[in-house]
Amino acid sequence: MKAILCSQYCQPDDLVYADVPDPVAAAGEAVIAIKAAALNFFDILMIQGKYQIKPPFPFSPGAEVAGVIESVGDGVTDLRVGDRVVASCGHNGAREKIALPAASIVKIPDNLDFDRAAGIIITYGTALHALEDRAGPKQGETLAVLGAAGGTGLAACELGRLMGLKVIACASSDEKLAFARAHGAELTLNYATEDLKEGLRRLSGGKGVDIVFDPVGGAYAEAALRAIAWEGRFLVIGFAAGEIPKMPLNLALLKGCDIRGVFWGAWTRLNPAKNRANLEKLVQWTAEGKISSHVDRAFPLAQTAEALKVLAGRQAMGKVILHP
Repeated sequence: MKAILCSQYCQPDDLVYADVPDPVAAAGEAVIAIKAAALNFFDILMIQGKYQIKPPFPFSPGAEVAGVIESVGDGVTDLRVGDRVVASCGHNGAREKIALPAASIVKIPDNLDFDRAAGIIITYGTALHALEDRAGPKQGETLAVLGAAGGTGLAACELGRLMGLKVIACASSDEKLAFARAHGAELTLNYATEDLKEGLRRLSGGKGVDIVFDPVGGAYAEAALRAIAWEGRFLVIGFAAGEIPKMPLNLALLKGCDIRGVFWGAWTRLNPAKNRANLEKLVQWTAEGKISSHVDRAFPLAQTAEALKVLAGRQAMGKVILHP
């Protein structure tokens, strides 16, 4: 089968399109013939050796896949050949087939296409865990989403709306803000043309925002923290801007606020049953049209480098998908 391989830490253009042996399902596993694999910003960091998870070489980028069950190993009773499924794999999604533990695989309904299914797991899983488990939201509270047109930001806008929050989408262009408004945001703020701290204070009527969802980091993080309300919750999602911010802790003291880390990957390993329930709920919501799992664009597997460069350039609004 064909696969995109990272055999040493490299840039997207250095990845290799190669033949590798087909996987075989061990006991408790199933082989998925991949129809769509979703990429995330951390895939770039992973191939560069800058991510906290470092798979052994050679590996493929791509942490979430959707496809059809091709074979099952001994002891697998709840999956059958031909089932349409989705799964999180951590890496190795950018290939034609993958063997995964059956317990990590979730069936999808016939009315949910593979592209949108592949994009549900990490962005919506992260956003749902962040908002539901870490933020402790109350109906009517304000939620400021940085990087609101990206995969995780878009998910936070949509899920925040479903939870009854007043969503303020923050992004770097009016085009991205219009996109976020079409996907759940009530208010918008262009932080390329307006000061983020002052803008959030203005949009919250001077009170400050109750929850900040920050997958961007860099200089925007401190500005958003300075605009947080008393007893607000600042959710640390990631650092797409590249720089890990160093926050003045006196701000947490003066505002009585919490800075809460959101490490979805570790949480899923510690709470597999809750994570599976979350994924099943997200699959259902997507099939019902309650969340979009919007696909920005799709690429053939051989063009994985081009797909990753779209993410690196922060050009995507929604998910970037590979078609093996």
